[in-house]
Amino acid sequence: MDFGKLPENELDHIDFALPPDPEVNAAILKNGKGNTKFHIGCARIGRKEWVGKYYPKSTKEKDFLTRYAQQFNTIEFNGFFYNLHSRQQVEKWAAMVPDDFLFCPKFTQSITHFRRLKNVSNEVDAFLEVIEAFKGNLGPAFLMPHPQMGVSKRNDIQDFVADMPIDISLFIELRHEDWYDHENGYDQALFDFMVQLKRGLIITDTAGRRDCVHMHLSTPECFIRFVGNGLHPTDYSRIDAWVQRIKQWMDQGLEKCYFFMHQHEELHSPELIKYFIQQLNKHAGTNIPLPKIYDDVMPTLF
Repeated sequence: MDFGKLPENELDHIDFALPPDPEVNAAILKNGKGNTKFHIGCARIGRKEWVGKYYPKSTKEKDFLTRYAQQFNTIEFNGFFYNLHSRQQVEKWAAMVPDDFLFCPKFTQSITHFRRLKNVSNEVDAFLEVIEAFKGNLGPAFLMPHPQMGVSKRNDIQDFVADMPIDISLFIELRHEDWYDHENGYDQALFDFMVQLKRGLIITDTAGRRDCVHMHLSTPECFIRFVGNGLHPTDYSRIDAWVQRIKQWMDQGLEKCYFFMHQHEELHSPELIKYFIQQLNKHAGTNIPLPKIYDDVMPTLF
């Protein structure tokens, strides 16, 4: 994931502090039931370099999903962005994972980028028809409008979101700078709309776009996309800060936390997830199973 990527020599000069929690979050979380359920995973099912480190040495590429689902309980399923797969393929994937594993499919680029959410009823129907085949393994659908869609396209975005079936959990990520302002941190009109419809907002934490770390919750759930920098020391201090913020939200009623680990090179994502889970278990009182590191001689901080 290259979004927000900066040269390594600039990382020590970035203010990675999380913004203060918006006052409205307390009211949103007050309606939550607490007992936070965590869904933690990566953006892909594996790399060949993971074999012998995060997967057993004998693992074949065709078995990556099975091994992945033994380590993590969700995946940010970006493959749909480039290609709408068949129901048969989705059913095959769903049969390879445990009952509590969640796929979070990204809307296809034909919907979000080519047609920019307009006149896409046929494409949306096809997308929903396919992801329905995940059945109990379907997590939130992930909507990222074209990055050029700013505040002037609010009506298009709101119309699209309003047309989504209510039984589809939906989170949205916005990248155009217009959506973020110094006073509120997030466009107030769209935020109010998302609260009203009980749709979620994605928080993206990446070095080069600190405005996207807006911290606004429109439901008692959070969906966090964390983009690390190859296990740079700041990756760990940033994770520490997130653990404390999530603990605060848990105490206030957070129901679900979707946390997806990205790296510009995904090689080390599982290792940073392990650190994240360890710190959650230590500071937030959770009891989340740790992913297994198979290579005992692999350099580690744990």
